[in-house]
Amino acid sequence: MRNVQYGCGLSCPDDWENYDTSPTLRLQKVPFIGKLITRNRVTFPDGVRIGDITTRLPIEDNSVDNLYCSHVLEHLSFQDFHHALKESFRVLKPGGVFRLVMPDLRPLVEQYLKSEEADASVAFIRGTLMGVEERPKGLKNRVIQSAGNHHHLWLWDTASTTEALKNANFKEIKSCEFGDSERTAFASVEEASRFNGAIAIQCTK
Repeated sequence: MRNVQYGCGLSCPDDWENYDTSPTLRLQKVPFIGKLITRNRVTFPDGVRIGDITTRLPIEDNSVDNLYCSHVLEHLSFQDFHHALKESFRVLKPGGVFRLVMPDLRPLVEQYLKSEEADASVAFIRGTLMGVEERPKGLKNRVIQSAGNHHHLWLWDTASTTEALKNANFKEIKSCEFGDSERTAFASVEEASRFNGAIAIQCTK
């Protein structure tokens, strides 16, 4: 079985191919000077590979049995999100399983609408991670912000995500929960805390 995770961050189970496109990872991979440049930063495990779901992963068509991403897609623009789904579909084998987890917009909106606090709107924007509280000052900080990927660019709910997956030709689309996959490979890559307040969907090619 070939298992692939993209946008892995520091999560790097040995039985999965793990891809990320962080600037820190790219610097870390530079021979000789990479370790010097990143020595005061949190570094990626050696097994993490460079791969960008918004362009093209270095993976053959129809070659992946199990595909996973957790809290990745909300960091993509609207167009990049749809490209990522098409790219996910491309690499999966027919019958392959894709499981995705990302923040759910609906409970955030419902909490905001129910709140009677004067700063409810501030709490809502902070909760979505889509606002900017302070513009970075200085060239170094502006470069760090532009190269980073902390903020959310687009949030989704279950209905809109399901529709997007249908449009990308996925089938057997259903909500899922932590640890409920019949494919045991997902047990080593999923984390229970990532499912809290999240959209979690399983689908097949």
